[in-house]
Amino acid sequence: MRTFPYPRRAAALAVAGVAALLLAGCGGPVLDPAGDIARQQRNLIFISTGLMLLIIVPVMVLTVLFAWRYRKGGGGKYDPKFDHSTSLELVIWSAPLLIIIALGALTWASTHLLDPFRPVSQITRGQPVARGVKPLHVQVVALDWKWLFIYPDLGFATVNELALPVNVPVRFDITSTNMMNTFHAPTMAGMVYAMPGMRSTLHAVMNRPGAYEGQSSNYSGAGFSDMRFRLLATSRADFDRWVAAQRASGRTNNRGALQAANFMALARPSEKVPPMAFASVQPDLFKRIVERCIEPGKPCMSDTMAHDRAAGGGDPHAPQAGAGMPAGRNSQPLGGDKPEGALFKDNDEKGSAPNVSKPREPGAPGVTDPGNQKNRNLSLLIPAVAGPAATARG
Repeated sequence: MRTFPYPRRAAALAVAGVAALLLAGCGGPVLDPAGDIARQQRNLIFISTGLMLLIIVPVMVLTVLFAWRYRKGGGGKYDPKFDHSTSLELVIWSAPLLIIIALGALTWASTHLLDPFRPVSQITRGQPVARGVKPLHVQVVALDWKWLFIYPDLGFATVNELALPVNVPVRFDITSTNMMNTFHAPTMAGMVYAMPGMRSTLHAVMNRPGAYEGQSSNYSGAGFSDMRFRLLATSRADFDRWVAAQRASGRTNNRGALQAANFMALARPSEKVPPMAFASVQPDLFKRIVERCIEPGKPCMSDTMAHDRAAGGGDPHAPQAGAGMPAGRNSQPLGGDKPEGALFKDNDEKGSAPNVSKPREPGAPGVTDPGNQKNRNLSLLIPAVAGPAATARG
């Protein structure tokens, strides 16, 4: 049996490995979406890649052709007086310029059409959203390190499990309790940031039933890698049965209602949290999370702004203008105080530590004689080693 020489075998293995890596990504959720928004984003990737390949492929082919054409002894004609070709310059510059214009137009259009704040206009290609259809409302809260999903119109909540009926528009309102996170369901839509004290929005729709996975795509601490949730796309009848099962599960496990008081316990950092449900939810819970007033005695941001307006906040000449509105950087996290940065502290607040870099040689004059060489002698900071050098330093 004939065997391949080692270089050929290595090249064959390398080609096979590259092909396997390329094929491994073909079945991923990004390229096999179950929702119309994710499908449009996938098409955008395909179109952008195709436009860029219009330059990359010819350049790679011409590189090989030129190397073969003008190889030594290959018969290529050498013209030492050649310095310019108008037709060649037009090809070299016009093709990339046209592709950049096409990519710019595509980016501008898709930025507006796929704006996450924009309600979906179609269920899928060729099927517009019917007039008067109200989207399903889901409030998303990124906790450390789990996801809370509140269904305000249905009056219950789940942790690390999200179910949606297919072909029904969905509006997500997204926030976070402590750390900046990213709500990412790649088979449904793109990534949207979840930020403390702010509310983001995402509109999407699922078109294909199935069990999928969502995740956090922004590093947020020790439990980040397990901050994942189940995404279920079901028929309307199966969704109604799922809702009834979640409510029953909340009552059976004595979780009852999710209120501001027990939300503080849920918000404590925890990892690898299994899916759970709450039979009911305090109506204004999401608003209180966004406005940082879950803890007793903390005023909500809207109340603070109303107090500021009443105190003359709308008039810059009023004596108490701005008195009721704290600076944005002073927004306090749940369950503790926000540490103040060292740049905003006085010297006596920063504490002190021994100066380990100053010269230890006796007689260094310091500020009394800044140019003295003894101030720059840091040799005593080097650990002494046995031998003549150490003896000389001593």
